[in-house]
Amino acid sequence: MAALGVATAIPQILKCTETGLLSPTVCQYHSGIMRCCKCIDGKKAGRELTEKPKFILSVLLLWNFGLLIVDHIHFQYNGFLSGLMLLSIARLFQKRHMEGAFLFAVLLHFKHIYLYVAPAYGVYLLRSYCFTANKPDGSIRWNSFSFLRLISLGLIVFLVSALSLGPFLALNQLPQVFSRLFPFKRGLCHAYWAPNFWALYSALDKVLSVIGLELKFLDPSKIPKASMTSGLVQQFQHTVLPSVTPLATLICTLIAILPSIFCLWFKPQGPRGFLRCLILCALSSFMFGWHVHEKAILLAVLPMSLLSVGKAGDASIFLILTTTGHYSLFPLLFTAPELPIKILLMLLFTIYSISSLKTLFRKEKPLFNWMETFYLLGLGPLEVFCEFVFPFTSWKLKYPFIPLLLTSVYCAVGITYAWFKLYVSVLTDPPVGKTKKQ
Repeated sequence: MAALGVATAIPQILKCTETGLLSPTVCQYHSGIMRCCKCIDGKKAGRELTEKPKFILSVLLLWNFGLLIVDHIHFQYNGFLSGLMLLSIARLFQKRHMEGAFLFAVLLHFKHIYLYVAPAYGVYLLRSYCFTANKPDGSIRWNSFSFLRLISLGLIVFLVSALSLGPFLALNQLPQVFSRLFPFKRGLCHAYWAPNFWALYSALDKVLSVIGLELKFLDPSKIPKASMTSGLVQQFQHTVLPSVTPLATLICTLIAILPSIFCLWFKPQGPRGFLRCLILCALSSFMFGWHVHEKAILLAVLPMSLLSVGKAGDASIFLILTTTGHYSLFPLLFTAPELPIKILLMLLFTIYSISSLKTLFRKEKPLFNWMETFYLLGLGPLEVFCEFVFPFTSWKLKYPFIPLLLTSVYCAVGITYAWFKLYVSVLTDPPVGKTKKQ
């Protein structure tokens, strides 16, 4: 390379000039030589770039395995809607609150599933935009409330809602819209249980019913056969544990969300605190919501990517949540040709995520403890059993739902752990004011 450069630059080097200034060609040659020397010294520009948080975050978002496996054209979990959500979050980080509110209002009318994170937006905008000042200790200054800003936010929400729902209201079709938005007759769990609290609850009920039958505590004639594990989208009754109603899931979801909302109001941590509250709202709704789809984990995974490059603790939670949540999507691709594709894609994304974040936080403590490492490694044997062992056993015809049940329950443990660990972090972190003072 140096020889080729000399062949071009030597005629210019040998050329004498009255001013004694080097020509642009010679300058470019010397600059190239310096870059090569820098690479030889091990300080490669490419390596410096790939270790930067911005680059790592770009890969985690653009090459997210969950989006690839779900498909970017899915009607509610796709790159377009996820992009609107991330853009709205970015606008709030930039303190462009009106734009962030407008983008979220548009997003909410594209798909109502984002209602899960609406409490985080509402409280944060009220706390950080409508109240214009805080006390030195970070608490709210009540006399700083701006009615003009509140009216501006309300006007944005009203105009977007009017444009979206106005035609249905004019045609008297609004009741039809709401009846389709909230289909409570589909049952507590989807055909494939989403890995949440209700998957653990239903699995426990199944285990207790089997034990009850073995010990003669239950009457077999009164137990519905394969009601929860039939693979059908329908309502069902639990056998031993109390059956769950839509109202019960709503109450559980609100209880799970409230602590994060209180922290956002009473322990303000700026946009970062808002983002954490948003993720907890999405995760809490995923954990305790009615008829949750397994794909809804992306509502928490994608925003969590933003936190993962900021602190080592958040990176650890992100890796546990992402690896477990992504693996829970495996049953969506169930044909033989898709098996190597999904395994290789997840391995590539997971290995990159772990290696890049470990490099980013190499001066911090390890991202995983022994228990977390053991749990994540357990996904490998689980996949081997579900895909390569179970199909050749006699259980396949009698208990066809076992691979899905094991996948759902095992992933539910990891997602619950990540949710709990993030909550502990949010509840124990000090407000922004106290942090700066220290």
